Amino acid sequence: MVRVVAILGDYYHPSGRAKESLERALVSSITKEVIQIDYCSHDQIKEKLSLQPDAVILFKENRLNPIEVQEEKWMSEDLAAEITKYVSNGGGFLAWHSGLASFPPESTFTKMLRGHFLYHPEKHQLVHYRSTTENPILAQPISFEVLDEHYFVHCEEDNTNIFLSSESIDGKQAAGWFHTFGEGKVCCLTPCHNRDGLLKQEFVKLLGSCVNWIVSK
Repeated sequence: MVRVVAILGDYYHPSGRAKESLERALVSSITKEVIQIDYCSHDQIKEKLSLQPDAVILFKENRLNPIEVQEEKWMSEDLAAEITKYVSNGGGFLAWHSGLASFPPESTFTKMLRGHFLYHPEKHQLVHYRSTTENPILAQPISFEVLDEHYFVHCEEDNTNIFLSSESIDGKQAAGWFHTFGEGKVCCLTPCHNRDGLLKQEFVKLLGSCVNWIVSK
């Protein structure tokens, strides 16, 4: 059995719809083994890592109270070091949508991801997502459109592998990238925000493929 720890949900991203999307993704994906998900809060991550799960999925931004003047953040550099050590020793990690947001660019955690969220236009637009080249994550090319927050990111394109691009009237961006990190694997995925996008069949299959890749040995 494959064991996955998932940290889902923040102020702008309800955990319920992310959970529904993830569970549909695992049902729709083809795996050699059963995947068991252990949901936890951000303050339980270190404890969960000590149990050596096969992978971690993060759909949660770093800010705990983004509408307050004095923002509180949960990712300490000590925890970032624990996460990167876990991945370097063979763990899998998926940073999904808000899991790329508001973490310091100089953080050990962000350096492991080799990319981070910069901004998205205030108005949601129709975003076209398409796979870029042959890659070990997607068995077949993928292309779909969804009304979405179009994430603009900093991505170390020369130090990772782009497998998904995004395009809207606001521009073009990398939307998915992957690389190895020590003995482990890292995958970053920028869609989706709204429930319609999260439950769109094409996205559900895409998410399942990403999970399959981070847990595969």
